[in-house]
Amino acid sequence: MDVAFTYDNGYKVFEDVSLTADENKFVAIIGPSGVGKSTLLRILGGFLKPFAGEVKLLGRTITRPTPKIALVHQSIVTFPWMTALENVMLAMKPKRIPKEEALKTAKKALELVGLSGFENLYPKEMSGGMRQRVAIARALAAEPLVLLMDEPFSHLDELTAEGLRHEIYNILFAEESPLKSVIMVSHNLTEVVELADVVYVLNGSPAKVVGKIEIDIPRPRNPQNQKFNEYLDTFYNLLTPIKVRKRE
Repeated sequence: MDVAFTYDNGYKVFEDVSLTADENKFVAIIGPSGVGKSTLLRILGGFLKPFAGEVKLLGRTITRPTPKIALVHQSIVTFPWMTALENVMLAMKPKRIPKEEALKTAKKALELVGLSGFENLYPKEMSGGMRQRVAIARALAAEPLVLLMDEPFSHLDELTAEGLRHEIYNILFAEESPLKSVIMVSHNLTEVVELADVVYVLNGSPAKVVGKIEIDIPRPRNPQNQKFNEYLDTFYNLLTPIKVRKRE
């Protein structure tokens, strides 16, 4: 992969960044603010072109957005004039599939995220957690192979976020889900250890991958577990400013 990205003003955000998302793996990307995590996620989705390197999906280079890769934003994006069902059905509009088929797929996606029976609610009638579930259902209704998630719980209150985190892994990797892998950007290290199978740590300027950590804790994961906290300590150490660590 060896991806690099430079802004128009010449500032090099990151270079030589390589990561892999294997089948049935939840991958997380962490790093200090401004290190380029969200930019990298958009490159992975084909929304931005890298300055160097390439992104591949099943051996094919990604040069533009594709229905095989879906993105869930940190801002909860639902259209207020549409019901939950209509919001999800939007995902299938580019495919031009028959309305009855789109309706069936949308209902199945809402059922997958635990919103069966809430199809006719409008966003103003839903909680933040329910609206984010609608956004996830919309992404899943497009039947992507890879789901990109950019701080998906950051705009939710902690109790709602915690509840959704407890369910999201099983939702995304349910037997009926077409997903092959998930890549999430997050600044919340607790949710990263709770959810991820593999974590890539970005640091430095320009940023590089300074750590690749596999989380080896059975699910469901308990934040009070000693090993859980050992992973947190590892990440805190890797996220310490590199210049400071060199002086120690």
